[in-house]
Amino acid sequence: MDVVAVDIGGTHARFAIAEVADGRVVSLGEVVTQKTADHTGLPTAWEDFGKALGRPLPRAVALSVAMPVGGEVLKFTNNPWIIRPALIPERLGVDDYVIINDFAAVAHAVAQVGPEWFIHLCGPDTPLPETGAVTICGPGTGLGVAQLFRAGGDYHVIPTEGGHIDFAPLDGFEDQLTKRLRASLGRVSAERVVSGPGIVAIYETLAAVEGRAIQHLGDKEIWALALESGDPLATAALDRFCLSLGAVAGDLALAHGPTGVVIAGGLGLRLKDRLLESGFEQRFAAKGRFQTLMRSIPVKIITHPQPGLFGAAAAFAQTHTRR
Repeated sequence: MDVVAVDIGGTHARFAIAEVADGRVVSLGEVVTQKTADHTGLPTAWEDFGKALGRPLPRAVALSVAMPVGGEVLKFTNNPWIIRPALIPERLGVDDYVIINDFAAVAHAVAQVGPEWFIHLCGPDTPLPETGAVTICGPGTGLGVAQLFRAGGDYHVIPTEGGHIDFAPLDGFEDQLTKRLRASLGRVSAERVVSGPGIVAIYETLAAVEGRAIQHLGDKEIWALALESGDPLATAALDRFCLSLGAVAGDLALAHGPTGVVIAGGLGLRLKDRLLESGFEQRFAAKGRFQTLMRSIPVKIITHPQPGLFGAAAAFAQTHTRR
């Protein structure tokens, strides 16, 4: 059957028609991207997608949303859209729907895409395990985290808010970074460091440590300096970011039951080359008495261009089309 897959973030909403059968995604069609700022909500964006497609939309929808899912009203943090799950059939004209958190969708994608959509990052260069827990995490506007559990040829996705665990400093610089963040935030969570905006605090702390005048730049400016111009301070901040991502990914793997880890998200994919040459691997494995165990865990980067859309469709397939 066909289903409309929708992936809604703070800035963009992406739409595609997916074909699903027997619990799996058969195909994902051409993606149409709309700016959330151009619409008052999902129903008008849905209508525009239907016009662009030029034919009636399927009466089924799979929604991936960048927020926790639960309750009668879902409000986005970075756009004014509101979704009332109980009203989805009426507002969109559908008979069946699934709505899941964006990183839960990525976990469904990890479970169903082929091995060609993964790059090996560290640990043994083996496929992800067919049995056991796989941690999915990735930096973006925040730090998304989900757990995939495979057993007996089936799988289950567990959404989490793992990005909000405490950040654990591991050296003198990170002590200063944590102190700086604690002064303004009180509690310092992992996503305050390991997220797109987190590089600002890293950059400013490095400047303070070196006695430089602190330039109050936005995170997008710092990322551009690090990835495009090779600015020394921004590059040092990027290196530090990779170290912290490795440490946090290792902590999450230990908490979930370590058999595999996947780094996801648009920023994670942009950093793939830097992660391969950074200290990510050393920090991931640096867990004291568990270093040998950590080095036995395959760590991958998912490279699929639309894991949110694919994963939303996969969640619908698992819920509505399994035999």
